[in-house]
Amino acid sequence: MEQNLSKRISIILVIMGLSLDVLLAGKVWVFFTDKNSSKKAEIILHEKTILRRTKVGITYTWYDIPVSPEYITAVKMIGAVIHRKSKWLNAVSVSGNEGQMNTIRELPFVKKIQPVAVFKRKKEKLFTPSYTPKSFSTDSSFYGFAWEQIEQINCQAAHEAGYYGQGVRILILDTGFNTELSVFDSLNIIDEWDFINEDGNTANENNDAANQHNHGTMVFSTMAGYDPGYLVGPAYGSEFLLAKTEDVTSESIVEEDNYVAALEWGEQNGADVVSSSLGYLDWYSYCDMDGNTAVTTNAVDIAVSLGIVCVTAAGNWSTENPPPNPCDTLYYYISAPADADSVIAVGAVNRDGIIASFSSHGPTYDGRIKPEVCARGVSTWATNPNSNSYTTASGTSLSAPLVGGAAAVILSANPDWTPMQVREALMMTADQSDNPDNDYGYGIINVMAAIDYDTSSINDEILPEDFSILNVYPNPFNPTTTIRFSVETLHAMSLHIFDINGRLVETLIDGIVNPGVYKIEWNASNVASGVYLLRLKTINNVYTKKITYLK
Repeated sequence: MEQNLSKRISIILVIMGLSLDVLLAGKVWVFFTDKNSSKKAEIILHEKTILRRTKVGITYTWYDIPVSPEYITAVKMIGAVIHRKSKWLNAVSVSGNEGQMNTIRELPFVKKIQPVAVFKRKKEKLFTPSYTPKSFSTDSSFYGFAWEQIEQINCQAAHEAGYYGQGVRILILDTGFNTELSVFDSLNIIDEWDFINEDGNTANENNDAANQHNHGTMVFSTMAGYDPGYLVGPAYGSEFLLAKTEDVTSESIVEEDNYVAALEWGEQNGADVVSSSLGYLDWYSYCDMDGNTAVTTNAVDIAVSLGIVCVTAAGNWSTENPPPNPCDTLYYYISAPADADSVIAVGAVNRDGIIASFSSHGPTYDGRIKPEVCARGVSTWATNPNSNSYTTASGTSLSAPLVGGAAAVILSANPDWTPMQVREALMMTADQSDNPDNDYGYGIINVMAAIDYDTSSINDEILPEDFSILNVYPNPFNPTTTIRFSVETLHAMSLHIFDINGRLVETLIDGIVNPGVYKIEWNASNVASGVYLLRLKTINNVYTKKITYLK
């Protein structure tokens, strides 16, 4: 195969008059049509990865099969430089000149080429504390400066109940981490990787800017710092994977292929939760914020389908009024991957629960409410990244780790929950769950209420006598699932799909049904991923089952 490809490429090069030593420029994704392999995945998964995947009913998948080595070799032969390989996307990120890109585009196994998008951070504001926090009660003194942000999301109640993230592994994607500070002394860091310098050190290195690790260090401390009496985060009992993905020396620009690579690395190494504060703009427009277009959005949905709870910042792009033509800009709105169907996008509020002026708004382009939830992101307390002291910062980058840490706390209390159950519990117990909007989403989270949320109120075991559901498979599904049921006698019956708020999504049956066994396929490709209710009803009985659509 490789020899035949080489001959074919050589012919193309001769026709186009290209040489292999042309100056390289630009960076793009090259997506392939297939993986050119019938082999099973040749990958060693962490035991935590396997255990987590069993919750969503999978072990090894197509996503574990590597990108075809023959296809990669073919792209290299044209002269392009390979930067990242993504099993999930079946793609590689490459740089090369326009002629090389045109040659690659013509290869028979190339599906499409698109630019690699970049992240441009709107700087969070740092503050030197100019006041002493209000006097603490006996209980609140444990949390020190972090008390108000912990109390606002009712995380102290979860800690009192014995849940602080134990047994849960969190992946953090950010600029780097100064873990030598006392606030991290007791934390369990399992592994780390620098995706900029390609080594196992996420702290500042000789070629890094002095402030390289600042943002990630503050985010980490807000999520899980443990310095009783000064600063305590929600998930101080968790395990951690640290990924350094953002190079601040290039005007705070990081390319999305680092994000995808870090996400795949964390999944393979047992991450249960991922928290990031990145938003990709560049060549995307608001019209691309539809849950299906951006590379990082699709990668997040894949991660959730593999059992990872994904939390991300909504972004700091808001203005008082939306732009006149929103598809010309993402300013005001959320950016990728906050538009993902299955992600938990986090907005920022102040100490009084009022939405921050900078916090990005929804809806997504296809009309879904965003963000999902909120936490404190105005004057949020964190460690000083360069000394054993404490400071405040503002941005959805600071509210996201509070929710990421909260997700880990919820999983420590409910280790068998899937990502969509955690997401649903956070949304349905937030303070605006009865009246969500595109400023606050479903509101400020309540960690203890989410822990106590009943995800099993629907009894799948008690079946009516006049009909029965034989099975719904697959569940979770993407994008179709098959519903099999039997009818004992002639019946007037209905089969409906509702969303988690009780709104009718689709009617599958409504009329007289003869006795027999029936099989009906539901295609959910036109709705957002999430939890839905399947309701089969006759005059005498009602049967309801939860089903989960994961894109």
